[in-house]
Amino acid sequence: MSTTTTIKEDAIPYLEFPSPNRNNPSRKQCLVFFITGNPGLASYYTPFLTHLRHLLDTLESSNKAAYHIYTRNLLGFSDHDHSPPFGTTLPPSNLPTQPFTLEDQIISLTSTLVSLNTPTPFTSCILIGHSVGAYIATEIFHRHHLTPLSALLNLTSAILLFPTLTHIARSPSGQKLSFIASQPLLNSYTHILAKSIINCLPTPIVSLILSKIMKQPPHALSTTLSFLQSQDGIWQAIHMGKDEMSTITEEKWSSDLWHLADDTEHNGEKFYFYFAKKDHWVADEVRDAFIERREKDQNGRTKATICEEGVPHAFCIHHSETVAEKAGVWIREITGSWTD
Repeated sequence: MSTTTTIKEDAIPYLEFPSPNRNNPSRKQCLVFFITGNPGLASYYTPFLTHLRHLLDTLESSNKAAYHIYTRNLLGFSDHDHSPPFGTTLPPSNLPTQPFTLEDQIISLTSTLVSLNTPTPFTSCILIGHSVGAYIATEIFHRHHLTPLSALLNLTSAILLFPTLTHIARSPSGQKLSFIASQPLLNSYTHILAKSIINCLPTPIVSLILSKIMKQPPHALSTTLSFLQSQDGIWQAIHMGKDEMSTITEEKWSSDLWHLADDTEHNGEKFYFYFAKKDHWVADEVRDAFIERREKDQNGRTKATICEEGVPHAFCIHHSETVAEKAGVWIREITGSWTD
């Protein structure tokens, strides 16, 4: 890890939606491992994953699969998952501890994924990633492709929702964050200013802004309040966001990542990409160029879709069921033939 902060793995908040058939040895066990965006709070996705659970229950009635859904916070978004707080000076370096980087998140999530498959592995694992979570999912696939992360881990497919896979700094929001990172004072003090403003506002006022002006439903409102009022959450989000600007640039994966091994039997596609028609975190030209590269690759097992329903990047606030329905269809394509 790039920080001297100690991670408390057992204190990372998580959500789990186990299959009602999880103890049935005659069924193929499938892990649906969801990776959040930034801010990385799992509770933003409770309605999405709850609806997906209902859809998979229906799917289980027609095939021989058992689907287990798991997600967890990204590091640093709960004050309980690390110690000491960011900014604490520790010997012998006497340098302040820093929030977690994008690389830290990839390493930590990889460890969780491997742990869930140990000692008893799932038959297959489907990764679902949102926003930067889609980048993390792709990077986990890439690393497993180069050198297996575990002999027990069977990564089957990835469903990438509103993915930020290349040149995030060219997006409208990316340009703003890149500007902040380029200004020494803003780069050093934006998180302090943002946290100071939140601390000056009474909780009822913040709740009113979130519910009446930003129109956040109850699950999002409570999650956002928890995020804003945590000691380190805002700093973690901004720090990681700036790291994304410098890390998510040119496409770095070789073309064979999108292919299947010659001896692999595979239903559906290996990668599903679901883009917004307009996304403030994905520039149109970047999205279109990425899709064009996938379409030119005749050996690739990928499917890219541009949303026509007007779903925004932050789908988990108001459009959870719509996106869960899409994900359910793709999971059916991947595993629907598991009938014996």
